[in-house]
Amino acid sequence: MRFDGKVAIVTGGARGMGATHVRGLVAEGARVAVCDVLDDEGEALAGELPDTRYCHLDVTDEAEWQSVVRTVEHTLGPVDVLVNNAGIMLYGGVEQQSPEHFRRIIDVNLVGAFLGMHTVLPGMRDRGHGAVVNVSSAAGMTGFAGGIGYVASKWGVRGMTKAAALDMAGSGVRVNSVHPGVIRTPMGETASPALFAHQPVRRIGESEEVTRMVLFLASDDASYTTGGEFLIDGGQTIGHGGHSADESHSTDESHSADESGAEPAAVRGACRHHGRTPATHPCGR
Repeated sequence: MRFDGKVAIVTGGARGMGATHVRGLVAEGARVAVCDVLDDEGEALAGELPDTRYCHLDVTDEAEWQSVVRTVEHTLGPVDVLVNNAGIMLYGGVEQQSPEHFRRIIDVNLVGAFLGMHTVLPGMRDRGHGAVVNVSSAAGMTGFAGGIGYVASKWGVRGMTKAAALDMAGSGVRVNSVHPGVIRTPMGETASPALFAHQPVRRIGESEEVTRMVLFLASDDASYTTGGEFLIDGGQTIGHGGHSADESHSTDESHSADESGAEPAAVRGACRHHGRTPATHPCGR
């Protein structure tokens, strides 16, 4: 198995995509620290799986990061894999989002991932190997209306990944980012089909599809891959078009709304994670 003898930390690991990443790593032999602020769910998940422990972690707190890494190294072993999956979304456009909400999103999504790398990478460098997978979003590849803080944070994760990969050059440590689109999780389970009706793969994504990419990048199968960005979005971000012949001349209301950037009624409230979302919203969790 690809992760026999390896130790992984997964932030935001108590539910949704994070829990799927945890299960995937354990299934392939890893010892995993499930890190989250959702204590009941995290404890329950760790209790179901072998070689797994739960650690409470507020990813914005440097002292908690240091404590968690010490605990993991003492109980499971040195950290070989870090999956920075924790993230939040507070809806709001540039005129509506409060500075407090904007800063909170940046703190969790961007600073949290930075602190994880800042804490874990020195040990990986000393041991001469390791892999970091930062979970960005399709929103880290494009813009969307009504999510100014989320977009800013996920573009930041994308850029920070490349900078960290360069910082780790020659060390044996690799850093990559993944960019999920609309994924079926507790946060995205109410997504309307209108969200992906005009993307090439016309369905919602599954957490397991993201996990397969995460595990590839975290494993030695990706030994020649660093600083990369990997989309799991059904083609959502490649542009409009790709319609079948019978709809190539369609001018239905939902398609027109997508093109104009307006928010059709059919997709308002489509993603519980984000509260509300535009038709082209690239929800990552």
